[in-house]
Amino acid sequence: MTTPDHKSPAPQLTVPLAKDRIYRSPMALVAGVMMLGIAGWLGFDALVRGHGHTPWLALAGMLMLFPLIVAFTLRPAVFAGEERLRVRNPFRVVTLPWGEIEFLRSGFTNEVVAKSGTKYQLWSVPVSLRARKKASRNQSRAVAQAARGGAGRGGLFGGGGLGSFGGGAFGGDVFGNGSRTAADPTRAETDKIMDELRETLERRSGESAAQGGVTVRWAYEVMAPAAAGAVLLAILLATG
Repeated sequence: MTTPDHKSPAPQLTVPLAKDRIYRSPMALVAGVMMLGIAGWLGFDALVRGHGHTPWLALAGMLMLFPLIVAFTLRPAVFAGEERLRVRNPFRVVTLPWGEIEFLRSGFTNEVVAKSGTKYQLWSVPVSLRARKKASRNQSRAVAQAARGGAGRGGLFGGGGLGSFGGGAFGGDVFGNGSRTAADPTRAETDKIMDELRETLERRSGESAAQGGVTVRWAYEVMAPAAAGAVLLAILLATG
């Protein structure tokens, strides 16, 4: 007696989502580590060698200060995924699906503006006026080099000029297609990050998986110990 063959279902291939791109401030990370090191050294020295209320004051100060240092230096980050933008600021985490973002704005600070009109600052992508001035100088230098290269056309090598090899001088396009590269020195680093986020917004805002509501979560794990340290410090100073 033969039994009918039962075909097993074909395995379904699932395409994993791309990992989130993470944007953080290197200078903030360095400053945070240095500040934690100095505060820890001074605090533990006061705990070990202090007398009277000094160890308790040091303990309360570290309890208040450490979370704040972490919150403003090590904690801020921006996570850009295929479905949403997650902004981790010092005291809260904001998750915005790309479909709920109206635009990304750069001024004295970099901000994301939701369709409801609410704006959220990107702490980990700070605006550097110094970097913008440096990029502006590089752009002016590139324009001047391009002008000198253009003036030399018609000379050696059939009219290209040494300065215009490959379709332009060092400013502008090294690939001959008019697009900026990731190593473009004429744009500040944070401005290039905002350009990448705007490109992702334009590409993903209409996708069905990138829709939903904006969520905000307060960072009680940072706020609670800092508040406890502040209360303890105030009590010690008042009774001391």
